[in-house]
Amino acid sequence: MNRQTAPTSPRGIARLFRWGRGAEAPAAKRVQFDRPVTPWLFVLPQIAVVVIFFYWPSAQAVQSSFYIEDPFGFGATFVGFDNYRDTLKATEYRTIAGFTAFFAGIVTALSLSLGLLLAVKADKVIRSASAYKTLLISVYAIAPPVAALIGMMLFDLHIGPFTHFAALFGYDLRVGIDYWDTAFAMILIAVWKQIPYNFIFFLSGLQSVPVSVREAALIDARSGWRRFWDVTLPLLAPTTFFLLIINVTYALFDTFGIIDVIVKDKPANNPMTLVYKVYLDGFKGNDIGGSSAQSVILMVLVAVLTVAQFRYLERRVHYG
Repeated sequence: MNRQTAPTSPRGIARLFRWGRGAEAPAAKRVQFDRPVTPWLFVLPQIAVVVIFFYWPSAQAVQSSFYIEDPFGFGATFVGFDNYRDTLKATEYRTIAGFTAFFAGIVTALSLSLGLLLAVKADKVIRSASAYKTLLISVYAIAPPVAALIGMMLFDLHIGPFTHFAALFGYDLRVGIDYWDTAFAMILIAVWKQIPYNFIFFLSGLQSVPVSVREAALIDARSGWRRFWDVTLPLLAPTTFFLLIINVTYALFDTFGIIDVIVKDKPANNPMTLVYKVYLDGFKGNDIGGSSAQSVILMVLVAVLTVAQFRYLERRVHYG
């Protein structure tokens, strides 16, 4: 920077003053490529991944949903919207859809609230803070099926400590046999697996709150709860909105491994989610057309839910 354009020169000070009053700052230098095809070459791998692993399977699912296909691939019969009508009329499907909504809501609410609570407590820890944070985050490294195996050991009918603890209060906890006992185990394991993810983001958000804001909050509000509710939580709104989307997606899809381990080879009256029913009907029942129709319905529901979240909830989010 030469003397004529340095901020300490009169010309530089005047230029900074004009920018501060709202004058347009000089445009950022744009990257120039020798050939127009070069930028596309950089994004081509990502485009290929999206097309191959998302758009093409989605198109195949939509196409298969209008057919009754032979499980061995010897033929297919066009049936129009019959697969969709049969799916939506089935009492079992509506029951599973209701449990999926209940499961996703409970898992999302508990994961977010407990993750935020632990992040607030960790933010106040002074001694052994690194060890405390490492213990909380380490659970996220466990794969969902492994987390489910650990959970099933804890809920085992014969040697499970949770089962023996419930027996002390006269309750017979039968995970894998009783519908709501199994649902309780699913929710507990799914929440335990997701808390560290929320903890990481909430803790980062808390540590990014400026010290000056915290000091001003101490002066304005003596109550710690009022400071958190009126100052800290609004500043965490962007993080909370992001985690809300992630947790709903996790509860609907990423809990597949947990549910599979819990209900596999168990009585047929156990709860399950819609994504697991797609797997059962398609890969176990060989109903390719019906499972494809279910996957399309689930895809539409998730798309509508995501659009609604961005449409109505993002309005309440204020970005710094």
